[in-house]
Amino acid sequence: MRGVLVILACLFASLSPLDCNQQGSIPEGDLLVLTVATQETDGFRRFLRSAKHFNYTIRVLGKGETWKGGDYMSPPGGGQKVRLLKSALEDIQEENKVILFVDSYDVIFSSGPKELLKKFQQAKHRVVFSAETLIWPDRHLEDKHPHVREGKRFLGAGGFIGYAPNLKQMLSDWSGADSDSDQLFFTKIYINPEKRKSINITLDNKCRLFQNLHGALDEVMLKFEDGRVRARNVLYDTLPVIVHGNGPTKLQINYLGNYIPNLWMFETGCTICNEDLRPLSGLQESEYPVVVIGIFIQQPTPFVTVFFERLLNLKYPKNRLRLFIYNQEYHHEPHVRTFLEYHESEYQGVKLIGPEEDIDPETSRDIGFDMCREDIDCVYFFSIDVDVVLKNRDTLRILIELNKPFIAPMMSKPGRLWTNFWGALSADGYYARSEDYVDIVQGHVYEMGLWNVPYVSNIFLIKADTLRTDLKDPDLFESETLDADMAFCSKVRDKGVFMFVTNMHTFGRVLSTENYQTNHLHNDLWQIFENPVEWEERYIHENYSKVLKDGLIEMPCPDVYWFPVFTDVACKHLIEEMEHFGQWSGGGNVDKRIQGGYENVPTIDIHMNQVGYDKEWHKFLLDYVAPVTEKMYPGYFTRAQFDLAFVVRYKPDEQPALSPHHDASTFTINIALNQVGVDYQGGGCRFLRYNCSVTAPRRGWALMHPGRLTHYHEGLPTVEGVRYISVSFVDP
Repeated sequence: MRGVLVILACLFASLSPLDCNQQGSIPEGDLLVLTVATQETDGFRRFLRSAKHFNYTIRVLGKGETWKGGDYMSPPGGGQKVRLLKSALEDIQEENKVILFVDSYDVIFSSGPKELLKKFQQAKHRVVFSAETLIWPDRHLEDKHPHVREGKRFLGAGGFIGYAPNLKQMLSDWSGADSDSDQLFFTKIYINPEKRKSINITLDNKCRLFQNLHGALDEVMLKFEDGRVRARNVLYDTLPVIVHGNGPTKLQINYLGNYIPNLWMFETGCTICNEDLRPLSGLQESEYPVVVIGIFIQQPTPFVTVFFERLLNLKYPKNRLRLFIYNQEYHHEPHVRTFLEYHESEYQGVKLIGPEEDIDPETSRDIGFDMCREDIDCVYFFSIDVDVVLKNRDTLRILIELNKPFIAPMMSKPGRLWTNFWGALSADGYYARSEDYVDIVQGHVYEMGLWNVPYVSNIFLIKADTLRTDLKDPDLFESETLDADMAFCSKVRDKGVFMFVTNMHTFGRVLSTENYQTNHLHNDLWQIFENPVEWEERYIHENYSKVLKDGLIEMPCPDVYWFPVFTDVACKHLIEEMEHFGQWSGGGNVDKRIQGGYENVPTIDIHMNQVGYDKEWHKFLLDYVAPVTEKMYPGYFTRAQFDLAFVVRYKPDEQPALSPHHDASTFTINIALNQVGVDYQGGGCRFLRYNCSVTAPRRGWALMHPGRLTHYHEGLPTVEGVRYISVSFVDP
């Protein structure tokens, strides 16, 4: 009865059918969303997720068809969409059916059908197109467009809404090819005054329904409010319902798509991080997906031995792993050879490309991909450069369980904002900082999640199916203008594959390789400046932190302090480095290495500056010895300066002991480099004034004592084997 009264009222008031329809809201059931997607891409899945979030009814056109409509980088196209839409409309008979036609790969819904239909009604036209600042594809038609008092003037074909009969009328004359321009077709209809009036078309000039990003990036920002995230047009102060990354704005829609609709909010953090997971818990080892791990050594890199140790410690069944190792550096052949000698049999298979094969790095990565593509059992390819410090043993499991076609763990460099991903790109395709980059890198609790980014490097996991389909082309890393990593990411983006990076866990870091030298036996010893965190983990005793925090310091003799400082590896490397250098002093009083050329109490030794280690040794003393000195000798401040720092060798048939003496220092550091009872017998240090001896020095532990006046001491005889100590006269 109410519907009859409304119709009668409209008739008596002489209102048009459109005006009559404005009297009540359009039922959401009258809305149907049509879109074209010939294949299921990451962008299409994002579109569907946003539609599902707001309960839109979607019908997809063109599934399984070969796309012939071009893309934003090629000449005008899109006619295939018009053909598919025209065909779909023929099956729709309802006069009141409202059709929303939008692209899908680069479109996100920011709000629901209720708001969309309300704004459509407020436009007071039967068909509403999105609007753009820029005219395309024919600039000669600019003058034919109606002028507007405020807002955007030109039609955008990537999104429009209208009643089915009007859309049918609009498409009735279409007879173009799939490769023809949909934008030009609709533009010519719009600029024709008669057709514009007959079909009743208008533009969404102020972006109340549609936001096209091309030409409008400065207008759009994220709006977080009342538990929602959406886009806001700050120029017109509007909240568009649909956001379209048209033209060359795919990176920007990807950025907005990290948040819209409600993928990440301040109140909840990441809302999709636990969706569509691939859990591995509960699987038998034989059920784990097979992974090809590609290891790439392209330049001299520190701590390669440690890299392989961490690879071994990954929590993943080794019989489900195949290794592809590319090594371009002869320097690292012993490291690779040693690893394979002991562990190759533990893996399902290993392929090694060495420097003698003279294969360039770009080709090697394609070969690695092929190893996975051609193996029917391969499910993932895990690419990792040797400069990655993979601290989290669960990294591979975590990435697999997140179940993305392409995902990378965030890696950083200590004390810097550098990471293995870029949040944005500059106009020329290089690094640019996104608004959220710093928050993501610094890992604030509320800013943890999954982030679709334009560039990743060093380490990533990619599904084998993606390599066999979207990324099946050869030469993915080749480019005449871009570096290999940038070329690869550019091609991945062009194929519509989203590159996700996750910062939900702490995974590790990336080493600095810029100044790595290979002219020593153990070159990693020299990394205290370039890679101090890794150096500390490798060479500083695991209990050193307890020295300052928990007072793990012993006093075997008065004012003689004993504390752990070096790992066994540090001790071994120092000894081997000195023996490799080999220029031990003769143990005589004449010594041209020191000021004055005369040594009162000589030892058989090698000075740190002889092997080029004096700056590094000073850094070690300053960072790890000075804090202990200031703790145990209150009121004394040291800059850890030294004239003499050296490694001493004691042998029964060479120099077994050292006569009583004072040291030319304010305090002395004496670090045992090997183990009494194992490497030698005897030895130790006796402080004569106190008749107190340390006869069982512990490897890696430092004795710290005053040098002058009070602590007259001697080196006790080594009766068997070889004893090594490192001595530093600090603050002479």
